[in-house]
Amino acid sequence: MESYRRIVERIAGDIRDGRLLPGQRLPPQRVFARRHRIAPSTAGRVYGELVRRGLVVGEVGRGTFVRAAPGAPAGRALVEGGGPRDVVNLELNYPSVPGQSELLAPALAPLLRPDVLTEALRPAPAVGTPAAREAAAALLAVPGGAARAGWRPEAGQVLFTGNARQAIAAALGSLVPAGGRAGVDELTYPLVKEIAGRLGVRLVPVGGDEEGMRPDALAATHRSGALSALYLQPALHNPTSRATGERRLAELAAVIGDLGLPVVEDRIWSFLRPGAVPLAAHLPGLAHVVDGLSKRVAPGLTVGFLVVPPERVETVAAAVRSGGWSAGRFALEAAVRWLGDGTVERLVAAKREDARRRQELVREHLAGLRVRSDPGAYVAWWELPAPWRADTFTAAAAAHGIAVTPGTAFTVDPHRTPDAVRLGLASAPPRTLERALRTLADVARAGPPGG
Repeated sequence: MESYRRIVERIAGDIRDGRLLPGQRLPPQRVFARRHRIAPSTAGRVYGELVRRGLVVGEVGRGTFVRAAPGAPAGRALVEGGGPRDVVNLELNYPSVPGQSELLAPALAPLLRPDVLTEALRPAPAVGTPAAREAAAALLAVPGGAARAGWRPEAGQVLFTGNARQAIAAALGSLVPAGGRAGVDELTYPLVKEIAGRLGVRLVPVGGDEEGMRPDALAATHRSGALSALYLQPALHNPTSRATGERRLAELAAVIGDLGLPVVEDRIWSFLRPGAVPLAAHLPGLAHVVDGLSKRVAPGLTVGFLVVPPERVETVAAAVRSGGWSAGRFALEAAVRWLGDGTVERLVAAKREDARRRQELVREHLAGLRVRSDPGAYVAWWELPAPWRADTFTAAAAAHGIAVTPGTAFTVDPHRTPDAVRLGLASAPPRTLERALRTLADVARAGPPGG
C-alpha cells in the first residue's frame, strides 16, 4: 500500500504539470480509496493535505475541486505562444489619483533639511508624538448630527504602527491568547487569516446577512465556545463593500456589550463613507479601532492608527513594540504635515470621486450580472453565473491577462466556497479597467470551456 504522502506528491505533480486542470473534480474519497487500494481514512488524509497545501478546495455537498494555479509574477502573464504580456491586476487595490505626487511633495521638502531630518530619523514610540496624536484624533473623528451622536477619540488613546495590518496584528495579539478564538464575518479580509495563523489564533465564522454580522448568530457562536475578541469591518466590508446600517450597529453593540467582548474594528475604507459612525461610538470600553493612511494617501509612505480604550494603552503599546510594528518617525512627521496642510483632505475628496466613477463603469459593463457593490467603494463582489466556479473563472480571467481574487480567498470555513470573485477597482487606470470589465463580462456570458 502506498503511503499517503507519496500519493499526495503524485497528485500535486499532476496539478503542477497540467494533467489535472483548475476546476476539475476529484472522485469522492471512498472511490479514491478503492482505486488506490487504501483505507478511507488514508484517503481522507490525502485530501486533507491537498487542501492544506492550497491545491484543492472541498465544497460541502459538491465535492473536491482542483484550485486555480498560482498567478504569474506580478505585472506579467503568459499568452499561448509563451511570450509575456502586461497583466491587468484587479487583485491589488491601492487608489491613486492624478497629481497625487505633486500634492504630497511640498510637505516632504522641509523634512529634508539636515537639522529637521536628524530629528525625523530618530525612533518613534508606539504612542507617537503629541502632534501626531492630535492630528490623528482629528482625522478619525466623525461629526455628530441632529439624530445621532458623533465620535472623537482622545489623543491619548491613539497608537501608531507602520500600517493598518500591523495595527490589526497588535490588537489581536494583545486580546487573543495563542489557541484562543476570534469571531469574524463568514467572508473576511484575507490578511486577517494570515495574521491569525501566525499568532496561533483560531478564526470562527459568525453568520450574517445583507446588513452584516447578525447579533443572534454572534450570541450563539459565543455560547458554543467562548470568543476572546471580534474582528469586524462595519464600514465598507472587504470583499462585499457592504455597509452596516446604524440600527444593526446598535443591535450588534448591545449584544457585544452584554458579552463583554472586545472588538477590533477595521475602518481602513471608512473615508469613502463620510459620516459613518463607528461601532466604537457604542462601545468605548471595548472597541479597538484600526485605520491608516495607505488608502487615503499612498502605500509607500504610510502610518497605521490604532485607537484603544484608555486603560489598554500600555498593554497594546507593549504588543506594538514586541512585534516590531512601530511607525517610522519620518512617516509620522510627513503624516502630520499632510494632515495639517489639507493634503489628505484633498486626496480623500479626489478618491471619493474616483471611486464613484469606477463604480459607474462596473454598472455599465457588468449590467445584468449579479454584482454587489456600494456606489462609493473601490471593490465589487461578483456572484458568478452558473456553471462558473470561482477558481475556474479566475483561471479563465488570467488566460485573458486579468487577475481577479476568487471568493475562496475570503472564506474562513474552507468547506464553504462561494462561486464569486472580488474585483479591486482602484489600481488599474480607468481605461484599462473599462476594457478589463468588458472582457470579463464576455468571458462570464460565454461560459466555461466545455461547460
